Order: sequence, then structure tokens, then C-alpha cells
Amino acid sequence: MKRILGLCLVILFCFAGYQYCYTQPQSNAVNKLMAEKLKSSQKLLEGIAIGDFSKISASAEKLIQLSNTEEWLVLKTPRYELHSNEFRRAAEALIQKAKNKNLDGSTLAFFEMTMSCVRCHQYVREVRDARLSITPDYVAVLHSRNESSK
Repeated sequence: MKRILGLCLVILFCFAGYQYCYTQPQSNAVNKLMAEKLKSSQKLLEGIAIGDFSKISASAEKLIQLSNTEEWLVLKTPRYELHSNEFRRAAEALIQKAKNKNLDGSTLAFFEMTMSCVRCHQYVREVRDARLSITPDYVAVLHSRNESSK
């Protein structure tokens, strides 16, 4: 149990580091959303650490609410939607485990939810990096090839 909690804490700190170190420009609304997500995740982890099931449920519900906001939709792709749905399902499982007063189950559900965050953030970085690699010069070359083939 302590190992799982420790692993979850490490992953949470990785998210905090990612949030502050990621240099890709984002809108203020997205930055605010990510700060709220981190704050709710920290409260959730605190609830798990002290066995406060009402704090666990409330924090997971807050995360679900955040995931339904417009700012959450940083990409409009099927894979991003899949990651978002996976996150919501894990948060809902967390709420159910908290209602059942199952601390081990809550901890595992938190871990699953956190891993869904990791996979989604990785995907978003991959998409943004791919978009950044398409320079104006590359677009011009593609455009000239299309024009010459007509």
C-alpha cells in the first residue's frame, strides 16, 4: 500500500514538474485548468493518505467537472477523446471505491487515473511536436510540389 502511494506521489510530482517546465505556449485558460487539475489531484492524494473518503470523492468529482470544460479540449482527435474518456472512467471508479470505503481500491483507481494523465500528456506533446516540425519552408516546398504537379 505504501509503495503504491509513494509511486502515485512520484507521478504527481512529475505532473507538477511537467506543468512548470513545459515550454509550449498555452492559453491562460488551459494553464488555469491545469493548475486546478493539479490542485484537485493533490487534494485527492491527501484524502487517500489520511483515509478521508469524502475528500477523495469530492476531489475526483471536481476532476470530472474539469474534464467536461471547454478548456479541457486542447485537441479534437479521436485518440484525445479516448484518453479523456479513460480519465473520466478512472475518476468515476475512484468515486465508487471511496463510496465503498475501499482505500486500496481508491489507491489503485488513483494510480489508473494518473496513468491516463501520463498517456494523454504524452500524446499531446507528440502531436504538438509534430506540428512544430512542419516549418513554413517545409509547407512552401509541399505547396510548390502540388503546384508543379497540376
